[in-house]
Amino acid sequence: MPVLNQRGGTTPAPATDSGCSHPDFRWQKGQRLLLPPILGAPTPIFGGRKWGLGGATQNEGIGRWGGASRQRRVGAMNVDDPDLWEQNATWWQDGFTDGADPEYVEQIVPIAAELLSGARRVLDVGAGEGQLARIAAAQGSHVVASDVTWNQILEAKQRGGGPAFVRNGAAQLPFADASFDAVLACLVFEHISDVDDAINEVARVLEPGGRFVFMLNHPLLQTPNSGWIDDQILDPPEQYWRIGDYLIEAETIEEVQKDVFIPFIHRPLSRYVNAMAEAGMLIQRMIEPAPPSGFLERATEYEAAATIPRLLVLDAVKASA
Repeated sequence: MPVLNQRGGTTPAPATDSGCSHPDFRWQKGQRLLLPPILGAPTPIFGGRKWGLGGATQNEGIGRWGGASRQRRVGAMNVDDPDLWEQNATWWQDGFTDGADPEYVEQIVPIAAELLSGARRVLDVGAGEGQLARIAAAQGSHVVASDVTWNQILEAKQRGGGPAFVRNGAAQLPFADASFDAVLACLVFEHISDVDDAINEVARVLEPGGRFVFMLNHPLLQTPNSGWIDDQILDPPEQYWRIGDYLIEAETIEEVQKDVFIPFIHRPLSRYVNAMAEAGMLIQRMIEPAPPSGFLERATEYEAAATIPRLLVLDAVKASA
């Protein structure tokens, strides 16, 4: 199975070691204090955004894709540091692939399979170790999976399943114009600094009428510092989902599990939609699925907020010339 370089040829992959220990993905009940603890003030008892079912401790909560997430800047790190992805590739592979994560199994994989069904040539941008690319290949598509991380590309090659793999960033795709009739980007644009360039590149490599399947942490409901409020000041008490600073674009390095640091960039939904419109991509459908049952069984604290979607899917098409 080829590993492609940016010029389209094959490149021998260097032997690399992620250096990441196997994580513990058991959910441990905990709280995340998203506001300073003020006597008598309503306090979120768990917070939003995705990632896997990591061990939560006090002052943590349900993070991106379910796990504990400490949303804070880390002075010695920056969101464009590729070493963070190389170091933590095993964390992703062990916790979110091969049936390890219920939100992938019950929600993301079926949605991706449905929206990519019938596509001839698919590009998976930010493919990780290639689990969604393999789904598309199994449906008969010719698939290229790209990722910036060598340790993901190497693992993808080991797992096989049909796709070709290329190591490159999303802001400069090494493909000719109109090379694909479908592009998938799943939970990756939250980590891309050059978002306008990346969206323009998606539009460039799509043929007219081609489909862009765009999956995001819900930009509104999973905004940093969002969370479930148990307000005991009101009479009677109220419970509700608080929205954080939605309109403020924010770059953070988050410790999603002990000693696992991942960069995130929050943007309001309009930032993505307007960039897509300027690139000539039109949204046909928007999907906001409820958290699936498998996730709720493992993250019981989220049951009270089971009507709050964690995932947003934009199903878009490139306008015909």
